[in-house]
Amino acid sequence: QVQLVESGGGLVQPGGSLRLSCAVSGTIFRLYTMGWYRQAPGNQRELVARITGGGVTNYADSVKGRFTISRDNAKKTVYLQMNSLKFEDTAVYYCKVDGDLHWGQGTQVTVSS
Repeated sequence: QVQLVESGGGLVQPGGSLRLSCAVSGTIFRLYTMGWYRQAPGNQRELVARITGGGVTNYADSVKGRFTISRDNAKKTVYLQMNSLKFEDTAVYYCKVDGDLHWGQGTQVTVSS
């Protein structure tokens, strides 16, 4: 069974940075595309960024140029570097293995002055 553990969230001022991590177990990590998603209160969960097993990335328009997704296949970990954070980035962030139904507990990111 796939297990995902997100970490690295917190409270940050606008313009600040955070780096999220997601440790994955229960799958052959290097073979799968990984995604970071977020869900703000009252909103649907949305895809933020995705990275294939080979390192090809794509991003939601709202985060392009500010967020960077990466992965370490040896550590079975996917990262999300978030720079120039905005109020509207406030959400619970989740990672997910493409094609799998499991979600982790998420990590809260709050952008506030």
